[in-house]
Amino acid sequence: MKPLNIGLVGYGGIGRVHAMAYRDLLFHYDLPASAVRVVGVATTRPETAQQAAQQIGCDFWTDDYRKLIERDDIDVIDCCTQNNAHEAVVVAAARAHKHIYCEKPLALNVAEGQRMVEAVQAAGVNSQMTFHFRFYPAMLRARQLIEEGFVGRIFSFRARYYRASYINPDKPLSWRQQKDVAGGGALFDLGSHILDLVYYLLGDFGSVQATLDTLIKERPIAGQAGQKGRVDVDDIALLHVRMADGTLGLVEISRMGTGTTNDLIVEIYGERGAIRFDLNSPDWLEVYDVRDPEQPLGGMRGFRRLETVQRYEGQKVPDWTMTPSFARAHAECQYRFLKAIWDNRPASPSLADGLHIQRVMEAAMRSSAAGGWVNVKDV
Repeated sequence: MKPLNIGLVGYGGIGRVHAMAYRDLLFHYDLPASAVRVVGVATTRPETAQQAAQQIGCDFWTDDYRKLIERDDIDVIDCCTQNNAHEAVVVAAARAHKHIYCEKPLALNVAEGQRMVEAVQAAGVNSQMTFHFRFYPAMLRARQLIEEGFVGRIFSFRARYYRASYINPDKPLSWRQQKDVAGGGALFDLGSHILDLVYYLLGDFGSVQATLDTLIKERPIAGQAGQKGRVDVDDIALLHVRMADGTLGLVEISRMGTGTTNDLIVEIYGERGAIRFDLNSPDWLEVYDVRDPEQPLGGMRGFRRLETVQRYEGQKVPDWTMTPSFARAHAECQYRFLKAIWDNRPASPSLADGLHIQRVMEAAMRSSAAGGWVNVKDV
């Protein structure tokens, strides 16, 4: 096993999660300390870069990500920047022949995403998106059941991701609410995750009919008393979708879900069975089997819970009976990427998968602006 050295670009909230997960996966899979190391970090300011390096325990820090990419001792670039910097970082890393791990969403738009995918393919390096919700054992089990034919022909599905992130109108304007930096609002921030789960379980999207809305159109500007800035991205996105195989479904996304914390729910209904997952109960997958006997006071038909918990193949700690966490799913996502490099095989979900989700989101934006259904392949 060749040791892999990581260069981390960006050290906001999600960058810290990535740094923590790299350290944790050594213990999860009983790997030597030299197997995976963050050896350098880049942020936009020298003082934050130095602080990040001190916390991570690496010697190299810089406020210019290009200096990080240029280093010969770095094998992987992990991109945790704001969305508008993804293209520059990924293309530069690909040209330097570094493997690439990129936070969601892939880019600001499809054109940027296409250039990123082309750069990675031309360089012949491995790449993966941070779609970590795939790596809850319940989601891995759900896909296995679908592939085995447990639900049979799928009639319909419903997927929802709600948070209460921005219900307070006095919360200052953030970069996530500015289109030129984020690309989109709830659709890009939360929607990229829930759309990827649908893609992971059910395959390619075919077409989209969507309504996007901005519920609080102005917010205070931090540090500028009495000044407000315009919110030019969506707070809520409601999508009717038709998958490539014709299956219909609903996808609901909101950062204005009063009373919710991190509510992610997926429901799939088929001719032979049904599957439900709720992130608030991450150690269980609910399933319904129509083949169970149905009889008065003696039947077994009804939703039952499968104890998926932390059933990760090869995991040493924690014990498999423990409830999986947000951080553990991140570590698993990163581990699958690094293992793909070690095994010399393509990683999944790749940047090309991220581009498909980018097309779906752009189709939703076009649909909301013009009305009607939009074919994903036409975006």
